[in-house]
Amino acid sequence: MPNDLAALKKLILRFVRERDWEQFHTPKNLAMAMSVEASEVVELFQWLTPAQSAKLGPELKEQVADELADTFVYLLRLAHVCDIDLVEAAFRKMKKNAAKYPVEKARGRMAKYHAL
Repeated sequence: MPNDLAALKKLILRFVRERDWEQFHTPKNLAMAMSVEASEVVELFQWLTPAQSAKLGPELKEQVADELADTFVYLLRLAHVCDIDLVEAAFRKMKKNAAKYPVEKARGRMAKYHAL
């Protein structure tokens, strides 16, 4: 199975087109679907202790993987529909994050940037 983003994007697009689902994949609908899937990830961790959440058993890990994959697929679809290069956007955002959270102020702290 290929392990690259371009192959995954092609697979998703083919899957969607074969089912004639592009008509339903508006930015609004995709954003909402992605949010629902992300909430399903949260639900899996909801009542776990921090220690339990850090050490998932095989069954729960598979469930988390499935929900993360669903979230990721919707994220990729939303980016495609909005014509956004996610890799490029992520690199740009990391530059902004580096400026917003300078190491000397943020290292070892979880305070929001405005509190630094």
